[in-house]
Amino acid sequence: MIRGLKICGVSDPKTLNFILNHNHKPTMIGFITNYKKSKRFVEFEKLKDLINIDKKKVKFVSVLVNPNDEIMEKIKDFHFDYYQLYDVSPERTQEIKSKFKKKIITALTISNKDDVIRYKDYSKISDIILFDSKGYDKSESFDHSLLDDVPSELNKMIAGNIQIDDIPNLKNKDFIVDLSGALEDQYGKKDINKIGKLLNLFEKV
Repeated sequence: MIRGLKICGVSDPKTLNFILNHNHKPTMIGFITNYKKSKRFVEFEKLKDLINIDKKKVKFVSVLVNPNDEIMEKIKDFHFDYYQLYDVSPERTQEIKSKFKKKIITALTISNKDDVIRYKDYSKISDIILFDSKGYDKSESFDHSLLDDVPSELNKMIAGNIQIDDIPNLKNKDFIVDLSGALEDQYGKKDINKIGKLLNLFEKV
């Protein structure tokens, strides 16, 4: 059974309010905090206002790529439940977790088995291991069968160009599902109709 649903790359109040007021809310919402190359990046002051809201029991995730101390200090009092970390060593991950007292999602970008087994370096530090594609801000896929040998007891999440219609086929998987690009229009903006379809579909799985 799918453990949860994360919608990533939310960047505007209209979309956020739609999700938070939906009858079938996701488990998590992700916000791109420091990766300026992403079209989903949210500037600091805008982000501060955007997430200063009743979260309706949805967990907020700050998505960070190799964050320095400056950005960590700037966001330390924001209403985030998790930090999702890309390109961060196990030692730095432990440092961030200890210093800022947040739950950690370690994001590993996958193209082969060697990439997958890196989870062992983080499994005792991180609260969730995210297996993602190499695309970062681009919605690219990877072969999810590479995860077949990952222990079921590992609290894990998968991303990488997952489509809305893929959800029923994932119903027997024991991970959190993370969608972003599949929920956008041709201009790269979040599409409320697609998000609504996802949330209604996920509730039935």
